Amino acid sequence: MAQRETWATRTGFILAAVGSAVGLGNIWRFPFVTGEGGGAAFLLVYLLFVALVGFPAILVEFVVGRKTKRNPVGALIELGGDAWKYVGGIFIVTGFVILSFYSVVAGWFIRYFLEGFRGSYSSHLAEYGGEAGAMFGELSTGLDAFFFHTVFMALTIGIVALGIRQGIELAVKVMVPAIVLLLVGMAIWAFTLPDAGAGYEYYLSPEFGVIADNWQELLPAAAGQAFFTLSLGMGVMITYASYLGEDRNLAKDGTAIIGFDTGIAFLTGLVVFPIFFSAGITEPGEGGAGAIFISMTEAFADVTGGHILGLVFFGTVAIAALSSAISLLEVVTAYVIDEKGVERWKAALGMGGVIYLLGVPVTYDLIFLDLLDGFADGVLLVFGALMLVILVGWITPKIAVQELEKGIGDLGSLGQAWIWAIRVPILVVLIVSLSLGVIDYVDFLTEDFAGWIDENL
Repeated sequence: MAQRETWATRTGFILAAVGSAVGLGNIWRFPFVTGEGGGAAFLLVYLLFVALVGFPAILVEFVVGRKTKRNPVGALIELGGDAWKYVGGIFIVTGFVILSFYSVVAGWFIRYFLEGFRGSYSSHLAEYGGEAGAMFGELSTGLDAFFFHTVFMALTIGIVALGIRQGIELAVKVMVPAIVLLLVGMAIWAFTLPDAGAGYEYYLSPEFGVIADNWQELLPAAAGQAFFTLSLGMGVMITYASYLGEDRNLAKDGTAIIGFDTGIAFLTGLVVFPIFFSAGITEPGEGGAGAIFISMTEAFADVTGGHILGLVFFGTVAIAALSSAISLLEVVTAYVIDEKGVERWKAALGMGGVIYLLGVPVTYDLIFLDLLDGFADGVLLVFGALMLVILVGWITPKIAVQELEKGIGDLGSLGQAWIWAIRVPILVVLIVSLSLGVIDYVDFLTEDFAGWIDENL
């Protein structure tokens, strides 16, 4: 077997992990789930979840990946035995499901970016009677959506096929700094807008009564968003950590990755919500998956300089989406390389092709986006994280602490504190979040999806 690839530099690993985390989860998904959760109320719960659960959980994935030097399936077999291969398989399925609809959404951003070269966003809205929702409805499904889904998956497959150093690492060293610089520039501009203050108040001033009254909805939403945006529960961090050397300080790397990712999510809110309120959009949670397209298009049509800003914004998100997509495809590609002995380019092309086909129904009707996203976000991600917590916290705690100490030194009581945090409070939070997520998804299947089936079949 050929020698396994590794990261060329620590910076390459950090940027790849951050790139995985900061994609559509931060810039597409974060604004609309924050809006659905009431703005600052959701933000507070989300930040607490990232700090108290996200950091210990990312260390769990790191130690599993680096210890075994294998993909999620092989890693869990090595640590837990053959029965755990089915749990590892869940990570592969999760990567399949997320990237299938993720690619379609990324294609929308490419399309909206290109629309900016064809004219101002106000002129585009005029073609649809001034209705941004009608414009989104036209562009989000059909042959256009199918074409850009195809383009995006081709780009993703090409980068992953080139390998860790020549493909993924080189790409993220360009993309991630570009994303940060563009977002900072847009946040500074958004600060100058006339109603920016109202946007900041909505985003930054939580009402604790709202949290107390809606915690059953906020907790699974925050858990799903935290795991989605940190690429946890989908095998990405296991796979990326498998390319690490033993001298790396995993806690330091985890802190850097979570800090960058959370900072970029927070920064996105400082861009989006001032723009929303300055454009008269005071209900940011409306519109679901299309909220960012509908609201931002309306905003760019109304504000000064909106044409150029729209180009920058939609282009930034397209870049961020690509940085995340390559990490998801790398998970399933690494599985085929490690377990089946297939050459990298064949593995990337084959797995990418299957994922591409799974996403095609989303280009037909957005009900399939809700079907796939709800399953991945509310069930698969949290379940995968839950099983890893059980494996590391209760079955292989000694091995886990020893692996974490490599590159750090003797952790003493801190190592045991980490294990007990995984064993009890994090385990309980994940069980509650999974239970609520399953209930929400069953409600969707029996109501919205069942209604769609009755109307269309």
